[in-house]
Amino acid sequence: MSHKPDYYRTVSLKLSEVLNDIGVNEGMILKRRRMYLLKETMSTCTERLMGRNLSIYHFGSQSEGSTTKGLDSDADTLTCHNERNVIQHWGEWQPDRKSLLMIQDETTSPGYCLLQSLRNDKPLPICTAALDHEPDIYHTVIGDKLLLKNTLYRNVAIEGSVINGPAASMQGLPGFSDQDCVAALHCNSWPAEAQPWLSRQGIGRWPTEDVKRYCENTGCFVVPVSSKNGQHEKLEWRISTSQAERCLMFNLNITQLRCYILMKMILKTRCNGVLSSFMCKTVLFHCIQNTHSNNWVQSNLLPCLMCCLTVLKNCVRQEKCPHFIIHENNLMSGRIFPLDKIMDLETLQNIIQSEGRALLKIRIDDLGTRLMVKMNIDGAFQYHKTPAQIHAQISAQLLLDVAGTVGASHKFLCEKINHDKEYAIVRETLSNIMLTLTKMYREVGFSSLKKSALKLLALPLSSSLGSVIASHNIKTAHSISSEALAWFSAGLNSDVASGKLKLASALYSAGDMERAEFFLRITKEKYDLNTVEPECECYNHPLNDPWQGFMHKFNNGNEELIQQKTAFCVRFLQCEICCVPKELQYEMFRSTQEDKLERDELSDTWMDCAVVDCLPYLYFLQYKTYRALQRLTDQQYALAELDTTIKTESNLGHRETALNLLGQCMVQENRHTDALRYYTRSLNIRARNNAAKFLICILLNEIINHGSYRISETKFKYFSRTFQGLFTNFQGLFSFQNRDLI
Repeated sequence: MSHKPDYYRTVSLKLSEVLNDIGVNEGMILKRRRMYLLKETMSTCTERLMGRNLSIYHFGSQSEGSTTKGLDSDADTLTCHNERNVIQHWGEWQPDRKSLLMIQDETTSPGYCLLQSLRNDKPLPICTAALDHEPDIYHTVIGDKLLLKNTLYRNVAIEGSVINGPAASMQGLPGFSDQDCVAALHCNSWPAEAQPWLSRQGIGRWPTEDVKRYCENTGCFVVPVSSKNGQHEKLEWRISTSQAERCLMFNLNITQLRCYILMKMILKTRCNGVLSSFMCKTVLFHCIQNTHSNNWVQSNLLPCLMCCLTVLKNCVRQEKCPHFIIHENNLMSGRIFPLDKIMDLETLQNIIQSEGRALLKIRIDDLGTRLMVKMNIDGAFQYHKTPAQIHAQISAQLLLDVAGTVGASHKFLCEKINHDKEYAIVRETLSNIMLTLTKMYREVGFSSLKKSALKLLALPLSSSLGSVIASHNIKTAHSISSEALAWFSAGLNSDVASGKLKLASALYSAGDMERAEFFLRITKEKYDLNTVEPECECYNHPLNDPWQGFMHKFNNGNEELIQQKTAFCVRFLQCEICCVPKELQYEMFRSTQEDKLERDELSDTWMDCAVVDCLPYLYFLQYKTYRALQRLTDQQYALAELDTTIKTESNLGHRETALNLLGQCMVQENRHTDALRYYTRSLNIRARNNAAKFLICILLNEIINHGSYRISETKFKYFSRTFQGLFTNFQGLFSFQNRDLI
């Protein structure tokens, strides 16, 4: 390589520019890391608020910042079950905890272990001879040891997922990245097999002693999967040093990260899928450790990449890629088949010999095209997004991801609480959650990340508690107490609209039209149609790209922009029913008994709440409020805006609910044909678990039996034919508790 120093330097610098343009730069990497650490902190806090001793981690490329938009990397989530104490030495045993002893012997593969169940009262193994019954389905006896099976957490995989080793992979959802959800147990001590790594030192003197000391203090995880060549397929657990590996990634410089990303692009473009990104990461670690640190500079990016690819090629040839921390664990053991080996060796050799020209063929993120432009190569196609557009798009997506975690956490907590219909129980539960959250916030100290996470979680929960209290106030005293208003005020700025709309809804329901109109007007002023994005986490549905105005707001800013530029769903529990206009109350009882049989018991629990997107609800409440205030011009304007929003807002999560509200407005306008048309559109979006069924029956009953609306014989036959099944079963559809809604 040394005979072409100018060529390599030029290509390296141009390649670094391209990677900077597509978002692989220090600022964007730090933003990715902060956003994903914030997401995992919020998820862990949510579990703790529900009294579940779980810790959530987001490992892999997304949280490391080692990805690009075009790579579309998986979101790797590890759920650590902290109720079990995994130990390596008897001195780590703790009383009154389910303890498990890591066992490694001649039967276990390097980097893997068995887990032996121990007694809770004494630091002793459970005596298998004294068992008066057969072990349960999660344990087995080998010799005198009671061992935990690695199938323990297989039964808790999310419905619709595919079991892939230790992971439950969510796949096949249009518009979403694949998600690997891994269950794990934690061991506080550093793996015995990894002890030599702490003293190993290479030419590059990396990682530093401080980094190694931090890694050692992270301990390790054990995940439920056996090795490819193991003797105990259902008993082996893999020892994972994911926290330590993330620490190592956080200590790489920008050139090292860019080298890793280029390796992944090459694998995704040119190789057959046998070589994994983790193998690339491991090779990178070895190369950094065994080369001088001054090699890893931007002007030397291409030689660094060639060095890594050469080491990777040698690993394939030898079918040996030692784990960076647990050296005896060969990552390629049993994974490289003869035909794959020949193909990968040939591919890697061709790329190395191309001296960088192979990079021109990479289409991911238009990398090849962009490099051709930078190198002034003839025929380069220059029509692609500018760096500013790409950075804005990445920043906006990161913000939406964090907002999605806030929305998902609020949804999760509300749905758990909604199982209790009694006001007193719900209020006590919500109050205890807020008390715990406040205590956690005070104990954080100077951790700005955790403080931000807790604040984001607290705001929508404050609105929910205020609404629960207000609903009881309205039911008993026809007014809203100062306590409820205080909680509403605390959650008013959870986002641009939902907190204010919950308060406006309560004020409308209490008959305070003037103040309801004030908060609706304030909400409309803050809801910039060109920059605010709706955020719905009730169910998985593909989304269109955000508004251009939305994306360009986030190059300078982090999670604080959620309060200014996103709009969560407005969610009401059943015990908040008195804060909900009658038209929206139907959504709480959207399911017939037959519909409920078609619901997913894990993902469809939101259907027991009334949930609506902010913008349609804003215009609906304005329509109702202006109607009560007899401001007819404003009322008609709000109705027109509601209709327009349903037609033009592409990312509504509850369009069917908005159509149901619009249909009921049409009934009040005596436009019954339009009402039926909107209800029909609603059913076309969601055929089951849709309140439109009830609303159609109510309307047809009104038309036919009460003579409030005259229709032609032709239209009558059309309606009868279209809705015959619904109308025939009219009485059956209303066999639920809230008959006063009819």
